[in-house]
Amino acid sequence: MLDPLKLGSLCYRPSHGENAVFSSETLINNVVADPHTGRLYVGAVNAIYQLNSDLNLEFQAKTGPKKDNRQCTPPVNDACEEAVETNNHNKLLLVHGTKDVLVVCGSLFRGICSLRNLSKVDHQLYFSDNKGEKSYVASAEEGVSVVGVMSYFTEEKDNLTVFLVAKGYGSHDSTKLISTRILQDHRDWVVFDSIIEASAVQANPFVLLYLHDFRFAFKDRGFVYFLFSRTLGVQDTKNFTFISRMCENDHFYYSYTELQLNCSATNKYNKVQVMIVHFADTEISCQQFSITLSSDSEKRILCMYPLKAINDKLVQIIGACYSNSGIIDHKPNDMAHRYKCGAEFLPSPLASKAEFALTAEPSLTHKAHLTAVAVAEEMGHAVAFVGTATGEVLKVHLSAHPEVYGRAAGKVSGDKVNKNLLFDSSLEHLYITTEKKVRLVPVQACQQETSCHSCIGLKDPYCGWCVLEGKCTRKQDCGRSSELNTWLWSPDGKCVQIQGFNPCIACVTSKWGCQWDAQTHSCSDDDHNVNGDYIIKPQQSDNCPQFESPEPALIPVGYQIPISFQGRNLDSYMVRSVRAADLLEQEVAKEEETSNLTLSSQSSSSSSSPLLAAVSPTVVLYSCSVGREDCSLCKHADSKYQCVWCAASHSCVYRELCRSPQPAQCPNPEITDISPRYGPLNGRISVTIKGSNMGIKKDDIKKITVAGVDCIHQEDRYSVSTRYSNRSDGERSGTSQVYFTYRVRQDLPLTHERGPAAGGTVITIGGKDLDTATKEDVAVTVGGVPCEVLSFGTEITCKTGRYRGQKVPSDRLTVTVKYGTNTTKDIHGAYQYSENPKISDYNPKASFICRTRLHQSLRSRSTESHMEENVYNNEDIKQREESFQVQQHVVCLQVKFGHGEWVVGSVYYSRKDDIPLAIIIPAVIIPMLLFIAVSVYCYRRKSQQAEREYEKVKHQLENLEESVRDRCKKEFTDLMIEMEDHTSDLSEGRIPFLDYKTYTNRNFFLPSKDGANDPMITGKLQIPEARRATVAQALNQFSNLLNSKTFLINFIHTLERRPDFNARSRGYFASLLTVALHGKLEYYTDIMRTLLLELMDEHVQNKNPKLMLRRSETVVERMLCNWMSICLYQFLRDTAGEPLYKLFKALKHQIEKGPVDAKMKKAKYTLNDTGLLGDDVEYSVLTLQVLVHGEGPDVTPVKVLNCDTISQVRIFFYFQKWRPGSTGQILSDLDLTSQKEGRWKRLNTLAHYNVRDNATLVLSRVLHTHPVSPAENALLEDDNTFHLVRQPDEIDEVKSKRGSMKDKAMTKAITEIYLTRLLSVKGTLQQFVDNFFRSVLCSSSVVPPAVKYFFDFLDEQAQRHDNVDEETLHIWKTNSLPMRFWVNILRNPHFIFDVHVTEVVDASLHVIAQTFMDACTKTEHKLSRESPSNKLLYAKEISTYKKMVDDYYRGIRQMVPVSDQDMNTHLAEVSRQHTDKLNTQVALNQLYQFASKYYDVIIQSLDEDPAAQNKQLTLRLQQVAAALENKVTDL
Repeated sequence: MLDPLKLGSLCYRPSHGENAVFSSETLINNVVADPHTGRLYVGAVNAIYQLNSDLNLEFQAKTGPKKDNRQCTPPVNDACEEAVETNNHNKLLLVHGTKDVLVVCGSLFRGICSLRNLSKVDHQLYFSDNKGEKSYVASAEEGVSVVGVMSYFTEEKDNLTVFLVAKGYGSHDSTKLISTRILQDHRDWVVFDSIIEASAVQANPFVLLYLHDFRFAFKDRGFVYFLFSRTLGVQDTKNFTFISRMCENDHFYYSYTELQLNCSATNKYNKVQVMIVHFADTEISCQQFSITLSSDSEKRILCMYPLKAINDKLVQIIGACYSNSGIIDHKPNDMAHRYKCGAEFLPSPLASKAEFALTAEPSLTHKAHLTAVAVAEEMGHAVAFVGTATGEVLKVHLSAHPEVYGRAAGKVSGDKVNKNLLFDSSLEHLYITTEKKVRLVPVQACQQETSCHSCIGLKDPYCGWCVLEGKCTRKQDCGRSSELNTWLWSPDGKCVQIQGFNPCIACVTSKWGCQWDAQTHSCSDDDHNVNGDYIIKPQQSDNCPQFESPEPALIPVGYQIPISFQGRNLDSYMVRSVRAADLLEQEVAKEEETSNLTLSSQSSSSSSSPLLAAVSPTVVLYSCSVGREDCSLCKHADSKYQCVWCAASHSCVYRELCRSPQPAQCPNPEITDISPRYGPLNGRISVTIKGSNMGIKKDDIKKITVAGVDCIHQEDRYSVSTRYSNRSDGERSGTSQVYFTYRVRQDLPLTHERGPAAGGTVITIGGKDLDTATKEDVAVTVGGVPCEVLSFGTEITCKTGRYRGQKVPSDRLTVTVKYGTNTTKDIHGAYQYSENPKISDYNPKASFICRTRLHQSLRSRSTESHMEENVYNNEDIKQREESFQVQQHVVCLQVKFGHGEWVVGSVYYSRKDDIPLAIIIPAVIIPMLLFIAVSVYCYRRKSQQAEREYEKVKHQLENLEESVRDRCKKEFTDLMIEMEDHTSDLSEGRIPFLDYKTYTNRNFFLPSKDGANDPMITGKLQIPEARRATVAQALNQFSNLLNSKTFLINFIHTLERRPDFNARSRGYFASLLTVALHGKLEYYTDIMRTLLLELMDEHVQNKNPKLMLRRSETVVERMLCNWMSICLYQFLRDTAGEPLYKLFKALKHQIEKGPVDAKMKKAKYTLNDTGLLGDDVEYSVLTLQVLVHGEGPDVTPVKVLNCDTISQVRIFFYFQKWRPGSTGQILSDLDLTSQKEGRWKRLNTLAHYNVRDNATLVLSRVLHTHPVSPAENALLEDDNTFHLVRQPDEIDEVKSKRGSMKDKAMTKAITEIYLTRLLSVKGTLQQFVDNFFRSVLCSSSVVPPAVKYFFDFLDEQAQRHDNVDEETLHIWKTNSLPMRFWVNILRNPHFIFDVHVTEVVDASLHVIAQTFMDACTKTEHKLSRESPSNKLLYAKEISTYKKMVDDYYRGIRQMVPVSDQDMNTHLAEVSRQHTDKLNTQVALNQLYQFASKYYDVIIQSLDEDPAAQNKQLTLRLQQVAAALENKVTDL
């Protein structure tokens, strides 16, 4: 059998033009790279992959699924009954290259990690699930982010490998926000153990209070940084971005400090998404990192923060908290530097306030959701590769004005680019990770551009035009790119402009195969159709016109000299004159310069172009004066240059340029300097004589004397004309213009007279006239051991060598200083080698951090290290102390070192008072014994009190636990009973659909300001009988006027411009218009489309397209809602109505099974937490036999609760109760028998009247014909009534305030237990909710044609506008159908069914409707413990519902389009079936009321419209007004 994991990954080898791709069958969570080997490690769901740099799969390991449950404690075995096969999401991958280990952390088993072989990941090195909570590293929840970084930890002399982990809060995770995990067993620690306990950072309150969401971790220069977003506390749910820092080897997290990061001055973009660190040393990006942030708006931005700015800000905050009471005054503060890793006595952890946040302005703004960033550097430019949620990778040049200049190569899959955007080791390729793929793409595609302008036009810092090779390349791939203008890159798009060209030979020898036209002197492509003697074909350079063998080949600068050439291939030219481009008149700085000559001549041929020909071989230009400043150097020049020394100009020139006679001999030698100026009497040192005219060659030097004494010439050090060296001999002295002095130097004792035998001691030899000769002439030895000379001058310093003698310490040795070869000077007994030092102890080993002690230890180190004679023993100190007692009490503490003296401070010696020992001992022991006795007594009393308190709390907890156990058991039993299938009961009954007229009236006109008296509901008009015919005729004319598109559009626009035409009026007007035009729905649809296009253009131009259709604030938005109601009526009856009705009935049945408080409107079984009945009400189910008075003897059994009020039991009539054999009793909610509790009165229930099971109730009408007594009237008007739960009054509130906090907490805890009923009701109704959602959001079944038609209309308009993306289109579709129609129907079932919706049922329907709304939005709602229970109730199902909505929209897009003709046919059929049932005349009359109210402005608007004038719309409206308002006009 095949390993199933091997089928889960595919690796595509790239063919020509394609990029390497690795595919995983499961979602990829993390990707990391090994910088040493270039390997890639992919952490996916249930798998780990090891890839080489080309994305070829090397090894893989299966990590899941495995049996697990978050409630179970690892190891998970058969004892965990809740364990199921669970996917393993990779939470963390870390590479530890030095030990060839890969750290892998997953979501299984509470986030336990494992170690794998870095070279072979299928080999697991370590895993253990039985170490308990201390080994829970990552998170078991998918939504909790985990980041980490490798580090070290020093324990005494051991350097341990660890990694730091930061993660958010998960309900089943460990509470450590940041932890340090060890990778080896050490002492009591095991692998993955948390070795640092920092309560301030790891405690529950800190984790739960701020809700951290970590995004990235890195380290730099001894610090570890974490980037995350978090809230500012429990009350604030808004996220802000922070970076925290602490020392890498901080054993207690004392240095943990947070800094808020603001992007823009207003911090509009406040939630971090992804972050990348980029270290560089260029001027553009000096150690900076980039962060992509998102706001609540639709824009995403990129911000950059220099790491130096972050550290400087952190230092300010730390310094202020340490020593300045938290006040930042920007003054130097050394506390932050002295204690950069914090200390126990300093405050921690630290965080900055919002006003001290580090603010950066956005570098890039983009509408797409940015998900990943990687930054590279190319030729001094910073380039960012930014991944988006749509699968694109944008290339951004991070210049002074960043801009997107391109996109990464490769196909865009549409899947989101995740945070793992990595470069390969060569920085030439980029690994792009999407949901299930990793692609390898090049960072540039320069080779695709074939011209300079297209290459420069990329504005890509990677790509420039290689001029010499004629292609678009990176600079490193362009030959000779270091030369000027050979590799062109310019953001302004400038290419090279050729100003000169060596024509014929360069043309025909080029690699492009060009030919040369000798007549037109032009270079062109090789053309076989053009021939002739004047055409020189490719690679025929011998046929080009050329000048050869120039004579002379040497040309002196500054002198005009004729040059002759031999011409070749000049048959077509008659050369008149030739010039070398003024070449001979230029100044040449070098002695010789080789140059190619391009000769220009005038030809006698018919062509007017000059002859251009190349000179080969080259000629040499030279200048005699360069490097020949005197006569000797000039005469030393090679004879071929013909250089002479010109006495007139005192310079070396070309022979023909000197008009004066040349001297036969050079001037006398001139000595300018002698080095050294001093020497020993014995001589034998080297002397360097500098000057001019000192001969042409070394043999010219015949004799040298110094003070009349011969000097030996050192020929190997001779330099022509400028310098020669000699060695003086003899003891004579002499003088000249430059003096040389013989003298005797005198030595003084050494500064250090002894040192270790290992050598290295620097000794200084002082004396007089020590700077005799030079440093090279001086050698120093100590007892025959060479001493390296370090400096030479007025003092001589040298470093001693290793002593090789057997005797240590040695005898006093002689220090010998040798000058040259003949002069030595001995210093006898000057130095002694001693034993090498051995450190046996040091004191003090500890000290207070105070100034006095610090000064004392400075004095001790200085004296002990350098001045042994200043180290005092105890006797010396004692004697000095006694002398100070006699003379004075305050003495100065003075330190002398070398030639410096410092007064450190003063020491105070207190006078010693003699106290008898017999007094001292009792004075100390007696208070100590008393203190111990009191402490023991207090401890015992406190312990007994704590034990009593513990027993009391334990007893309370046991009672509470018992209460909770009983409650949970009872709720579970109720849940099991209630989880019965109600489908069969519901399907037996008939679904009470409303007829079309009632359906439209309720959807269009409810709620109405006139309620049931609205004319559209009643269908009645108050018109006198005599005018009915006239009014009917006028309304028909008005109907014809409304069927004019020009009039109707003008009518609507005029009304909407009126400020008093509010939203309610607009909605009512649109509904009236819908009824009035119901007979022509295709015309109504056309009007709606026209108005929608105007509305769409308005929102798009205002750059807020997502707000369109969000509310019903315009006429067209309400028209769209009504249009959907009309088109979906049949779909409701045929498809969606049945699951909706079953959901309503199931919900109503479930709520009425338990008590419902008639006053508080709260129920035991509900979906709304605010309507949950918190008290445990005792009740029983009764079956009553109901007899309707006056409708026969048949009885109907009805189930009720004995806790129901009389009003709850009856529906339309009063109840009378008849007992067998007795008279009847009238039942009512309040009567004289009602129970009282203080000033509160309880409503009467069936239990109050002692109604028993199977009792008979008679329904009868009760007519109140008798007058109501004052007592009865007061009874009915009493508001202080309650049913099941009494509202707390003022007295109860006072008592509550006096109650203990423990009672309040216990009451609150028990109240929250009843929230399990929400789950009970949800579980019971889940099948009905799912069925309704599927019926509405299933594109595979029946989809109303109106939905397809309208969604296609929105798709077309989205393509028409550039700034409408997929998310905006999704919002349009959601606002037009689910939000506008289905949510309305779901909240108001009585709009489609003949049912009564109570307030309690309405509250639960509101929860289901809100879930439907959340499923239709793209916004991700992050839930927490503070989220409303209604949100948490369906949190698990929301993702499924969201996918259902996306699939629904996608399926509709793929359906066959509905044409305009088909849609009009469908609308015409609806009009035919239902128009005659509607109150069309009433709607027309109500519409005219708006026309009458705004009559003048409508007439004015029509008069200003040319189209309306042509159709005489003003006249027609006036006629309608005259008829309807019974006016006498002149028409």
